[in-house]
Amino acid sequence: MKDTLSQPGGGRSALRLERRIAHSPEKVWQALTDPAELAHWFPSEVQVDLRAGGRMGFVFPGREAPDMEGVITELDPPHVFAFTWGEDQLRWELRPDGEGCLLTLTHTFGDRFGAASFASGWHACITALAALLDGEKAAPGDMAELHESYVEAFGLAEGAVETTEDGGWRLRFERQLVRPAETVWQALAGKTGAPPLIAGDPVPYGFRTDAVEAGPITEAEAPRTLAYTWKREGRPAGQVHWHLTEGTGHGARLILTQTGPPNTEADRTAALTSWRHHITLLAAKLLRMRG
Repeated sequence: MKDTLSQPGGGRSALRLERRIAHSPEKVWQALTDPAELAHWFPSEVQVDLRAGGRMGFVFPGREAPDMEGVITELDPPHVFAFTWGEDQLRWELRPDGEGCLLTLTHTFGDRFGAASFASGWHACITALAALLDGEKAAPGDMAELHESYVEAFGLAEGAVETTEDGGWRLRFERQLVRPAETVWQALAGKTGAPPLIAGDPVPYGFRTDAVEAGPITEAEAPRTLAYTWKREGRPAGQVHWHLTEGTGHGARLILTQTGPPNTEADRTAALTSWRHHITLLAAKLLRMRG
């Protein structure tokens, strides 16, 4: 098993998964291209006109996500099957390997921070594909745990540092989470059944870190937004902003930013390290919660 994430350019990311399948390319090809077999392991129902340039349709169970369309961009039986999947590109390649074959999936997409969701989803799909070919049924695994392992493996837990127009700085963390916004907000705000947070309230511990002195809340809208001014030597120094938005469908997407003034590199470095650790602890807490 070999899974990698790269950035080929143009703001796109490429997820590559390799798996050895104990069946011939011809048998695997059938499972990749026959809608009746795809129904057992692919994440949507598939309609396909199996020819180069042929149209494809993707209908999701219960219509939990919008229907999508695609076009076959490469077809070389039984070796390459590539097609667009909405705005993404999927390329399946089969190469003989002893009595079986090596399956390589390359998924190219624009949402880099969704990579862990895509990887864990395709991991489960390919596991189900292999089980189907073996005449078995794949045992359900812990998708949340798998998701978090991909976050770390792909470096998606790291924050970014930007320079602002006034010469100051902005830290930015973006992370796909495994629970919905309501569950994440509960984990951050702490007490259940407490009055809603409002401007002027002290910042709950879940929304702050010891490296950043928090002033009172300046904005709060459960379960989406919380902001406050942070202080340096007792004076306002910048803003901390938490935002929970829609993600990949596996949970909420967290975007955390903190701004700071020029010539405060030590504060910036301490905050970057501290927020990274803080969000990692939040993600671990969410694994223990149900939502």
